[in-house]
Amino acid sequence: MSLYEICIRRPVFATMLVMSLVVLGLASYRELGVDLFPKVDLPTITITTKLEGASPEEIENQITKRIEEVVNTINGIDELRSTTIEGQSQVYATFVLEKDINVAANEVREKVSGIASLFPQGTDTSIIEKFDPDAAPVMAIVVSGKRSEREVTEIADKRIKRQLETVKDVGAITLVGDRKREIQILVNPDRLNAYNLSIQHVKDAVKRQNIEIPGGRITWKGYEEGIRTMGRIERVEEFNNLIVADYKGAPVRLIDIGYVVDGEEERRTLSRLDGNNAVSLLIRKQSGTNTVEVTDGVKQKLNSIKSLLPQDISIELVKDQSRFIKRAVSQVEEHLILGGVLASIIILFFIRNWRTALIAAVAIPTSIISTFTLMRYMGFTLNNLTLLALSVCTGIVVDDAIIVLENIYRHIEEEGKSPWDAAIKGTKEIALAVMATTLSLIVIFLPVAFMGGTVGRFWQSFGATATMAIGVSLLVSFTLTPMLASRLLRTPNKTNKYQSKESRVYNLLEKGYLSMLRWCLSHRLIVIILSIALFLSPVLIMQFLKGEFIVDDDMSEFEVIIETPPGSSLEKSDEIVQELEADLRKVDEVEHLFTTIGVRGQYQSNVTDISVYVGLKHLTERKRTQQQIMQEARAHLRKYSGLRISIQNINLVSGGGFRQTPFNLVISGPELEKLDEYSKTLIKRLSAIPGFVDTDTGQALRHPETQVHINRKKASDLSIKVDTIASSLRTMVGGEKVGLFREGDEQYNIRLRLMADYRKDAEQIANLTVPGIDGIQVRLSNITSLVSGTSPGQIDRYSQERQISVVSNLFGKPLGEAITQANSILKEMNMPATYVTSYLGRGKLMQEAFYNFMIAFVLSLIFIYLVLAAQFDSFIHPVTIMVSIFLSIPFGLLSLLIFGSTLNIYSVMGMFVLIGVVKKNAILVIDYTNTLRSRGIPIYEAQMEANKVRLRPILMTTLAIMAGLVPVAIGRGDGSASRASMAIAVVGGQALCLLITLLVVPVIYSVFDGAKNFLKKIFGLPNG
Repeated sequence: MSLYEICIRRPVFATMLVMSLVVLGLASYRELGVDLFPKVDLPTITITTKLEGASPEEIENQITKRIEEVVNTINGIDELRSTTIEGQSQVYATFVLEKDINVAANEVREKVSGIASLFPQGTDTSIIEKFDPDAAPVMAIVVSGKRSEREVTEIADKRIKRQLETVKDVGAITLVGDRKREIQILVNPDRLNAYNLSIQHVKDAVKRQNIEIPGGRITWKGYEEGIRTMGRIERVEEFNNLIVADYKGAPVRLIDIGYVVDGEEERRTLSRLDGNNAVSLLIRKQSGTNTVEVTDGVKQKLNSIKSLLPQDISIELVKDQSRFIKRAVSQVEEHLILGGVLASIIILFFIRNWRTALIAAVAIPTSIISTFTLMRYMGFTLNNLTLLALSVCTGIVVDDAIIVLENIYRHIEEEGKSPWDAAIKGTKEIALAVMATTLSLIVIFLPVAFMGGTVGRFWQSFGATATMAIGVSLLVSFTLTPMLASRLLRTPNKTNKYQSKESRVYNLLEKGYLSMLRWCLSHRLIVIILSIALFLSPVLIMQFLKGEFIVDDDMSEFEVIIETPPGSSLEKSDEIVQELEADLRKVDEVEHLFTTIGVRGQYQSNVTDISVYVGLKHLTERKRTQQQIMQEARAHLRKYSGLRISIQNINLVSGGGFRQTPFNLVISGPELEKLDEYSKTLIKRLSAIPGFVDTDTGQALRHPETQVHINRKKASDLSIKVDTIASSLRTMVGGEKVGLFREGDEQYNIRLRLMADYRKDAEQIANLTVPGIDGIQVRLSNITSLVSGTSPGQIDRYSQERQISVVSNLFGKPLGEAITQANSILKEMNMPATYVTSYLGRGKLMQEAFYNFMIAFVLSLIFIYLVLAAQFDSFIHPVTIMVSIFLSIPFGLLSLLIFGSTLNIYSVMGMFVLIGVVKKNAILVIDYTNTLRSRGIPIYEAQMEANKVRLRPILMTTLAIMAGLVPVAIGRGDGSASRASMAIAVVGGQALCLLITLLVVPVIYSVFDGAKNFLKKIFGLPNG
C-alpha cells in the first residue's frame, strides 16, 4: 500500500505526521538566528606584525618580504597579498577553498615562528588569525560630555566598555578619539649632556627602581611567609626623586634633568558626531555569533548603564548593522506571507471552490514551517539568502499540492467519483509526474548547494534551503493533500458539473490556446524555425544586457573616505574634514555625520586617513535614491582637488572605514616607475569615460621624512653601534614605554621621551647626543647627516611583487561594462609581458561566480536529463522537455532587459529557478500525453486532450509561482534591489515564455515521435 493510500485510510496518522513536522518547525524557528548573510568560513589567514616607529620600507624589507617568502612555500596558496604601513606589516594568505583553515593556520604559524629571530629587535610577536567576516564592527557608540577628554575617556573605557564586554557574544571593542592617562617622563637633553648622561641611563633607572619582585619565603615556628620587595613608585610625583646616576659623588635625580607629567597619550585618532568631538566605541561580535542578538544585548546593557552615568554624559548609537538586517529580513518575511496569500487567491480563482483552495493553500505554511527544522539542523540562520529561498519556494511548494488536488477534483467534477475514490485514483494517476517534476526541480538547486568558489559558499544555504522546502512539499502533497481532499471535498450536483471551468475568462483562454495549438501542430516547420531563432536570440540580447557582480542596495547610509596631503598632522586633517562636513550638511537628506581620523577599518592607521559615515533619512522618507544623493555629495566635494576622496557604499561583510571600490585593477611588474606611468595613463583614460567616478590609484602617497644617514667609519671609530643610534633616537623622539604605574587596580603606561621643545625639527635632532667611547656623549651631527626625503605611506604587494592598483567607484555603469572598457584600454596600451594585470574584489568574484554558475548549470541539465530519462523510460522524451528550458532562457534575459536590471549573481540564480519551474509544464503535458497514448488514442488526439486537461493546473502553478514572487519583484525597501533582480527573471520569464512553451513542446514531441517511427520502419524495429 502506497503512502498516500495509507494517509487517505488513516487521516489521524497523516495529520499527526504533518503536525509533528510543523511543531518541530515552530520550535526550531525560535532558535534560528537572524543575520544579513550566511556564516561563511573563508580560507584566509592574516599575519600582523608590529615594529613601533619603523618606516614602511624598513618593515617591508625586514619583515614583510621574509614572511611572504616562507608562507608562499605552503601547499594550497591561492593568493598572497600584503599591506605595510608605518609600524605594521599585514600579510594576507588566501588558500584554495579545499584547504582546511585550521591546518593552514598551523602551517603559517610554524613557518613564521621559524623566522621570528630574523626580525629587527623590538618587533612584537606576529599575530596569526583566521580571516573572519564577523570582525567588522557591528555597532558604533559615541560618548560625549562637558568634561575633559581624559575624563570622558575614563568613563567610556572603565564604565561603559568594560560593562559591554560582559554582554554575551560581544568580541573586541575599540576606542577611537580617546585620550588615555599616561605617565610621561620628559627629559631636557642639555641637562643630560651637562651630567654626561644618555637617555639609556634614564631608561635603565626607571626600570630598576620601579619594580616589585618576590624574595622567596621564610619558615618560622611552623608558619610560612612570603617575602616581596615593594619597590614600585606609588605616587606620580615620586618619579621626580628617582636617582638616575651619580655625578662627582652626588646623586643625579630625575628632577635635575627633567620632570614627570601625569598626562595623556599622544592623540593619534579622533572621532566626532555631528560636529562635536567625542569618544567612540567600535563594537565587534565574536565569530559565528548572531548580529541581531549581539546588538540587542548591547542596547539592553546600554539602557542599564545610562542610569548609572553622570547627568552630563550622553551616549548615542550611531551605526547599527542590525537596523538594516531587521528591516531587510522583515521585508522578506512580509513578501513571503503576501506571496502565499496571492498564490492562494490564484488557486481560488481557477478552482472556484473554497474547500479546494483551502486544501492547496495549507501546503504553503506547512512546507515552509517544516523547513525550519532542517535549517536549524544544518546550522543555517534566517538571513537574506535563506529567506529569499523560502520566498521563491512560496509558489513552488504549492505546485505539487495543486497538481494532485486539481487531478483529484477533476475526477470528482467530471467523472462523478466520490472524494475517497477520486483521491486514490487521482493521486495514483499523477504521482509519477509529480515526483518527476519535483525531483527535476530539486536537481536544479542541488548543484547550487554544492557550488564552488567564494560566492558558491554564500549560495550554499540558498540551494540547500530551497531543496529542503521542495522536498517537504512533495511529502505534504502525498500525505496531507489527498487525505484532506478525501474528507473535505464534495461531489457536485449534476447541474453543477464542470462548474469550475465555466468561467468566461477561462473558457476564452482554453479556446484560444487550443486554436493556436491546432495551427502549430499543422505548421510544424514554421514553429521549429521560429524556435531555432528564439534559441539563438540570447546572442543578440546579451549585446544589450549588462553584467555586474551584485546590485547595490539602498541602505540609507554611505561613507566618504578621505586621504589628506602627505605630512598633514592630525590637527590639519581635522581642519580639512570640518570643511568637508559643512559641505555634506548641504545635502537635504543627511541626518548624521560620524567622522573618524587615524583609523582604517578596525585598525589604527595614519592621521591622514579619514572616514565620514553619512546617515540618511530612511528611503521611505525621501524621494531620491542613495546613489543620486551620493552623486550630489561628489558635486559638493569636487572642489577639494588636493585630497583623495572616495564616496562609496558601506560593505556589510568587511565593514567600512577604508577604500572599497567595485572596480579594482592591479598592475604588477618589476619597475615602480613604469607601474606608476601605466597607472596614470589608465586613470586618465578611465576618468574620461562617463560612469567612472572617484578614479584614482590605490598606491599610497609618499610621506615626508627626515632620513638619518650614518657615517659608519666615524661611528665605528667612536665605538658607536648603529642600533645604539636607532634605539636612542626612537626613545628620545618617538618615546618608549619603560614600565607601568599602578594606582589601585588600574595600571598606566610610563613613557620616556625628550621635552617637546627639543624634538621639533631636524636641526634639534642633529644636536642630540648618543654615548660613545668611555661614555662620552657624541652629537649626532658628528657621525650622521640628516637629509629630507620621502617614503611610501603604505606599500602594497601582490604575489611577492610591488603593485599599483587602479580603483574607481561606478555611477550608472555596471561592473561588467566597466571591465570591458578597461580591458580595451589595456589592450591599446600594449604593456610588456613582464607587467601583469588582474582584477581584485568584485571583479575577481564576478568572474569566479559566473564560471561556477556555468558549471552548476551544466550539472543541472545533466541531472534533469537523468531524472526524466528514468521517469519516462525514454531517451527522447527528456530532450523534448528540455527544449522548454532553452526556450525560457531568452525570455528570462529579455525580462531583465525590459525592466532595466542586470545580469548579476541574483538574477543568474533567478534563471536557475526559471528553468526549474518552466520544465514542470512540459513534464505534466508529456506525461499525460503518454498515458492517453497507452490507452490507444492517436497522437494528435492525445496531444490535444492532454494539453486541454493539463492547461488549468499549468496555469495555476505558473501563476501561483509568479504571484509568490510579485511582492519581491515590485518591493521597495531595504535590500530590495538585489532580491528584485531574481524575482524579475522568474516572473518576467514565466510570463513571457508560458504560451511559447505550451505551443512548442507539443510540436517537438510530435516531430521526435515521427522521427522515431520513421527510424523504426527503416531498421525494422518493433513498436513500443
